[in-house]
Formats: sequence, C-alpha cells, structure tokens
Amino acid sequence: MKLPPPATTGGGATSTLLDSADPIGQSLIKLISNFCFSFFVFAVLIFTVVAITYQPPDPWLSSAPALTRHFTDLIPNSTFSEDSSVLNTGEDFTTIAAPETAPLVDVNASSSLNSGINDGDDSNSSVGCGVREWGNVVNCSDPRVLVAIQRFNARVFKSILFLEYGTPVNGSKGDECDVAWRFRNKREKSWRRYRDFRRFKVRVDEESCEVKVVDASGWHSGVNARRPMGRWNATTGTRSPKVAVKEKDSEINDTIVTIGSEAAFRKGRYLYYSRGGDYCKGMNHYLWSFLCALGEAQFLNRTFVMDLSVCLARQYTPSGKDEEGKDFRFYFDFEHLKEVASIIDEGDFLRDWKKWDKNHKRKVPVRKVPTYKTTPMQLKKDKSTIVWRQFDGPEPDNYWYRVCEGKAATYIQRPWHALWKSKRLMNIVSEISGTMDWDFDAVHVVRGEKAQNKELWPHLDDDTSPDALVAKLQGVIPPWRNLYIATNEPFYNYFDKLRSHYKVHLLDDYNYLWSNTSEWYNETRSLNNGRPIEFDNYMRVEVDTEVSYRAKTRVETFYNLTKDCKDGINTC
Repeated sequence: MKLPPPATTGGGATSTLLDSADPIGQSLIKLISNFCFSFFVFAVLIFTVVAITYQPPDPWLSSAPALTRHFTDLIPNSTFSEDSSVLNTGEDFTTIAAPETAPLVDVNASSSLNSGINDGDDSNSSVGCGVREWGNVVNCSDPRVLVAIQRFNARVFKSILFLEYGTPVNGSKGDECDVAWRFRNKREKSWRRYRDFRRFKVRVDEESCEVKVVDASGWHSGVNARRPMGRWNATTGTRSPKVAVKEKDSEINDTIVTIGSEAAFRKGRYLYYSRGGDYCKGMNHYLWSFLCALGEAQFLNRTFVMDLSVCLARQYTPSGKDEEGKDFRFYFDFEHLKEVASIIDEGDFLRDWKKWDKNHKRKVPVRKVPTYKTTPMQLKKDKSTIVWRQFDGPEPDNYWYRVCEGKAATYIQRPWHALWKSKRLMNIVSEISGTMDWDFDAVHVVRGEKAQNKELWPHLDDDTSPDALVAKLQGVIPPWRNLYIATNEPFYNYFDKLRSHYKVHLLDDYNYLWSNTSEWYNETRSLNNGRPIEFDNYMRVEVDTEVSYRAKTRVETFYNLTKDCKDGINTC
C-alpha cells in the first residue's frame, strides 16, 4: 500500500526562512573572526613595544633561585680562583618584607601648630609664641621645634628614611637644640635601624611665631640628646649624676642559640657537616659552601649545626697567613641568621650529644654520609636524629658545595636572604657616610697585586696612576665634592693629587671607629673572650664596598677607569 506524499503546505515559506538565516549567521561568524583577529594583532603590537622598551631586572635584585642560577653559570666547575672582592649579601639584593613607614612630617605642608597662638594677650611676643622660655633660650621641647627639625632633615638628607625621633633638648647655647633619631638609608634593603644625634640652631620669628632651623652641625654633634639618664636612688629619692659613656647598640642581639633540656635535644632533627676542604679558603668560597649546607638543612627540614669559628684566608690577613679562630659574628649578622633559619652552635650541639649518650643506654640515632654523592633527595625521608655528612676525601671532593651540584641544584636553593653583613660593621658604614652628610661620590681603585701583574692586567697600573685618576674623574665628578676612595692601595699619600680637586676621604681617615676606645672594639672584644681583634682586610673591603654603594655617583675601576678585564685578559 502506497503512503500518500507529505503535505507541502507552507514548505516554501520554511525554505525561504532558512535561506535568509544562513547569510546572517555567516556574517556574524565573520564579524567575530575579524574582531578576534584585530584583538590578536593589537596584542602582538603591544607585546612588541613592551619587548623593545623593557629593561630586564638586575639578577642581584632577583629571587634566590635566580641568584643560584647566576652563580652556577659563573662557576661551572668545582674550582675557585681567589677573589678579594666582597660577595653581595642578602641586604644588597633582596627586598625584605618590612612594615611600610609613613613619613614623619609633610615637608610641603604648613604647620598648623602656628595657628591661633597669638590669641589673647601678646605683650611679650616671645612668651606669647611659647617657643622661648626666658630671654633668648629656646624651649626645645615645644612640638614646633621638632616639626621644624623634621622638615629640615627631610629637605637636606633626601637619601635617608627617618623612622623615629626623640624629644629635642637644649644644646650648649640658648638658640641650639639637640635631637636624636633612628634612620635607615634608602639604598639599604634591610629593616635595620641606625642612630644619629645632631645639634641645630633654631630661630623664632616673633611676629609670625614661625620656627626655622638656620644651621645644623655634623654627625653625632648633638651630644646632649644621647646623654643617658642617671640611675634612680631609692634611698635618697634622687637621680645620680648623668655620666657620658660610650653607647652600646642595643639592637644587636647575637647571643648563641642553645637547645635547653635533654628532651628537647632528643626531639630535634639535625644536619651536621664535619669540617671539609672549604676551611681557610677565600670568603666567597666559604659563603658559597655555607649557604649550600644551610639550603640542604632547610630542604630536609632540619636544624643546621653551625661552626661559628671561621678561618680567615691569607689574602685578608696583614700577616699573609691563614688565621683560624675568627668568629662568624665579626663579619655577618648572626641575629638575623638565627631569626630566619634554624641553627645551633656546634659546641653546644656536641656537648648535648655527648651528654645524652653518656646518660642513656639507647644512643642517638645517627646516619653517617661519607660522600657528597648521596643526594639530599635520598636523605629526605631519613628518620635519624642526626644526619652527619663527612668530608674526608681529597679536594675538590671534600668541598661542601659539591652537595648542591648536579640534580640537587634543582632542589636546593641557597638562602641568600638569610645572610647580612655585621651590624657592627654597618654602624661604621653609617658613621662614615653620616660624617659626609650622605652627600658624596665614590671611586673604587683596584691596585695591589693586580696592578703589578702586567701579564693579566697590562694597563691597570697606568690607568690608576694619580695623574690618570685626576684626568678621568674631572670629567665625571664635579670639583670639590666629597670623594670617598675605596681602594686596596697601601700608601696613604698615593691620592694626594686628587686633594687639589676634591675633598678626599679614605678609610684610614676614620680609623678611630675601630680604635681601642671605639664601640666596635669593645663589643668585638667581648665576643672574643676579652681578647682584642684586628680590623682585618676583609672588614676593610666590606666597609669600603658598603660606603661606595651609598654614593651619589660611583666610578668603578674596571669598565670605567681601565679597559682591562676584571679577571684578566680575554675574560670580559
């Protein structure tokens, strides 16, 4: 039986509707495609412009992994050449997360303290202002005096971040006020604070009652602001006389970390490195190895057993011989290190270990690792209380940093942020910079053995001669500027020709900062069991380097003063 054909009523209308819808859909698709293509072209254009104009960041300001890659590229083999330069530490290239500090005073704003002070009786304008007490003596405790000093400092010392001010006190004359403050140089990335106290000459306008600073003395001139309070005598109810004493930096706390009880020792997990071939090598070699060990301890989530005794290599000692028994705290900030890393002193650790084994039948579980070829990844799940890496092989197999080579380099990140220079040395840096009112230029002049080696540095001696320095610096640094010269040149008078053009400053001009009456001398002596220590060449290089970093204009020996390469011929 045949089925009837389908009805065709309205079929023509449906076909016509579909035919008209197709061009609309195609147009919409084309419109979307054109929009996407235009957006793509625009994005490529923006990316091209950014790629051309963008300047990549300095690797020293990058993260710890970037720094490790940078050093790995520089050090492809397990050998080190001696280098007397200072390895940059954490505060030089790592921005430390610190609370934002708001400006203490608005330099451009007018003081509201001056408004309304002339209301009422003004028979005596100086008394009506309230800034003068009697005669010409300024009331330094008046808030307007502090505001005027804050404005003056913010205008003059633009490279300084002022953190905290003390209450001004009277100076030696009636129109002088002494005030102390805490500050930080804007170029320093750490959160550390330094102290200064200066004397200001203050003038009060008797008509407008405006307080102005007309003059300021130099670094640490406001001695009345630092004078300590006398002790309270409970018997007489009076204070003992104020005595001017050497002020100790109360913000330094580098006491050695101790475990405490036997139970606490047993619960801990430790990574212990025996002394290897890195001992008595150059400081850069030592730091490269030390940070490798500290990085492995953090990877294994263990406390690192640290030997605070450092052997200073012969290139840093006046005697020209390796000197053992130097304290790590002479050169680096131990307080910051123990805040950001889990460490314990080797002496306390060995004493607690021996004490536990003596008093208990069950000895402390120890995993001895005789070779660097046992990787940190293989030790990750080890349950032993102590992982003891031993470095008894020949050089260079007994170098600590061999642990971080090969595949381990992708797992171990050296904690550069944990290593800062000693706060005591940085106090010297601040004093030198502050004496020049933070307004100086610097030139780094490398001489010494490199200037004598004509084979590797054929032009260095001539390019750093006094006449050559005068000719080259005159085109870079304006005349009669404060010029700090960081150098290893042993002869003090070598730069006398520059004194006819600049106010020359050398590190030896400030040797009173580490003399036997200085704060640095007394504090380092207490760290060394009462024995005085020498301000060695590595300390000199550290201070020279940090002062140069704070200069307005900095001229380097290599690439500025000479065409010779830093590491010798054909190494640029």
